[in-house]
Amino acid sequence: MKTTRHIIWDWNGTLLDDAELCVEVMNEVLSARALPPLTATRYAAEFRFPVRDYYQGLGFDFSREPFERVSAAFIAGYSAREASCTLRPDAVHTLSGVATRGLRQSVLSASQQTRLEHQARRLGVTAHFDALVGLDDHHAAGKLDVGRAWMKKSGVDPRHTVLVGDTDHDVEVAQALGVKCLLVASGHQSPERLSRTGAPVIPSLSALLGRLDVG
Repeated sequence: MKTTRHIIWDWNGTLLDDAELCVEVMNEVLSARALPPLTATRYAAEFRFPVRDYYQGLGFDFSREPFERVSAAFIAGYSAREASCTLRPDAVHTLSGVATRGLRQSVLSASQQTRLEHQARRLGVTAHFDALVGLDDHHAAGKLDVGRAWMKKSGVDPRHTVLVGDTDHDVEVAQALGVKCLLVASGHQSPERLSRTGAPVIPSLSALLGRLDVG
């Protein structure tokens, strides 16, 4: 990875430590509809993009209740408690270390744009990034289209770019954008699922710095 010049970060689960909150809020949504609750282990095995497919896998019947209504219930619960979320313990150290090595950094997220910007400001990391790129709605269909548009506009060279994420969707996005991908364990998907993608998996964010120095 010594030729890397730009890091594209995923946000939720990669930098923002919010997987536990997502389990708690989803369990409230499931309970209100008499559906079986999630454990952290089941969540890491089931979560996927687009989240509509994830919801269906949990038992939601969109012929009885529209996806948009269920999604809105989740977003309301998440919004009420998102201020409790912090960055991963080694996130600030890693962001600073990447900057010290002279690399540029951006965020590409399936989170809604305004929420992404608000969270980054609240956590004091906005200055690390050239761009914060999110979606224009809350339904988390995926970030490929906005990623393509941003890459074209920004002029970031895919040959020297690495996308760092925590889901198999990040691998799909990286492949479509023509950039390398590195996955961080203990986010929104299990290490076992991540390993099946064929992309390299690191145990923590700080492990990225060693790869930049020797890879």
